[in-house]
Amino acid sequence: MNDTDTKELLFAFTEHLKVLNRSPATIKAYTGNVRHYLAENETGTKNIQAVTRADMERYTAAFYNKKYSTGTICMKIRSLKRFFEFLEQTNSIFINPMEYIHEPKQDKTILRNILTIKEMEKILDVPNLGTRTGIRDRAVLEVFYSTGIRLSELCSLSIYDADLQGKMVRINQGKGRKDRVVPMGKHAIRFLREYISKVRPHLTRKNRKSRMLFVNQLGQPLSKQVVSLMVRTSGRKAKLTKKVSAHILRHTFASQLVKNGANVVAVQKMLGHRDLRTTQGYIRGLGIDLKKAHTKSHPREKDKISRNSIKPKIKRVRPEYASRQS
Repeated sequence: MNDTDTKELLFAFTEHLKVLNRSPATIKAYTGNVRHYLAENETGTKNIQAVTRADMERYTAAFYNKKYSTGTICMKIRSLKRFFEFLEQTNSIFINPMEYIHEPKQDKTILRNILTIKEMEKILDVPNLGTRTGIRDRAVLEVFYSTGIRLSELCSLSIYDADLQGKMVRINQGKGRKDRVVPMGKHAIRFLREYISKVRPHLTRKNRKSRMLFVNQLGQPLSKQVVSLMVRTSGRKAKLTKKVSAHILRHTFASQLVKNGANVVAVQKMLGHRDLRTTQGYIRGLGIDLKKAHTKSHPREKDKISRNSIKPKIKRVRPEYASRQS
């Protein structure tokens, strides 16, 4: 397979993923892994129809020798499976060599580095509210903590997505290309209002056409790298020993909701999880005492009936049982 054939194949695969409405991040990951396979694996120079299951077993076995994480191995295998499925669907190959090659089973995630309320308060107090960027950064941190949205979702927010009156924020084309609406708490709204009314107009004075919610001093959208660095720096300045990142703030948001009795399905919708099992990982990570939760929540455990009133009258039952036996 020459370079031209490879480029055409990758282009066709990319267009296929776009038709399936896969996210830009997914398309980038899939095509990157496939490009690496075609470029570096020795079978990549052969006719693609000549690739066998044994070839792919050898290729994927090398992932484990390179000590990739389980998640990375899953993504690489998944990319190749989608690629060869595409080739099979378009009749480019007759036998799918990846059909019986499976992703490794991932361990159930136990969430670590979940922040306490006091730790979050320390982080929120880090930005200098005497500066414009300090007010902006405090608004960013408050929105993260109040909504649990992803880093990419926050950086994609426009000024039209924040409904301060309705106390909601709209997420457009989140992970999986799904839109959703998430409630915002009073503290996030207060700092957002301060930022939008007093800080953002100054930051966008050289770029009045900007419609992004969070911008830098040139009026350009805040990048994921800049926001990520700001969050990590806030954790370090708060003198926390735990790792702090935008994703940790998302975990903290969800975990504290669940711990305080929020409905798991409601938390799932706020986080934008497609599968409820992902959200249930927060319950496992919290180590919630299920027996205590049952006693506290089940209606039969809340009644006021005394123990004596529900005690079986064994003495009356025994003679009747004995007479039947005779």
